[in-house]
Amino acid sequence: LALALVSLLPTAGARRSQDLHCGACRALVDELEWEISQVDPRKTIQMGSFRINPDGSQSVVEVPYARSEAHLTELLERVCEKMKEYGEKADPATHRKSYVRVISHDGTKMDLSGVKFDGDVTSSLKFACESIAEEYEDELIEFLSHEADNVKDRLCSKRTDLCDHALHIPHDEL
Repeated sequence: LALALVSLLPTAGARRSQDLHCGACRALVDELEWEISQVDPRKTIQMGSFRINPDGSQSVVEVPYARSEAHLTELLERVCEKMKEYGEKADPATHRKSYVRVISHDGTKMDLSGVKFDGDVTSSLKFACESIAEEYEDELIEFLSHEADNVKDRLCSKRTDLCDHALHIPHDEL
């Protein structure tokens, strides 16, 4: 019996790590999309060259600020702080972990039954978030700079394979 339990330990640890990284990726995308939605759609930023062309014109264009590379880069530097507003919830049947907000953006009461909320959970989630944000910064900016559908699935499952274990759907069917 003891030998059987010891052989299961690495699997449980690997599954916990998979669940954590998948949950961190999905929470990261949720937070980024929420932050983007809070920016005034009329706000723009100038992009392009600020040099004067020989004909006296400039190659400057105005683009929406919310999905600009400058804004997204700024968000990526601070978004993982939001992981302190998440807790861990275990599925009673599969024992898989997922991560849910414990503090709503708008202050509405949330159902926190079965949610574990402590320093270990939030620090692990924040660390995983920071690792993902750093490793996949280019992909995050690429997906979020355009109004893409299903960014969570496309980034966390297809592009990075962080959530492949949770979907049980072949890539071509997503």
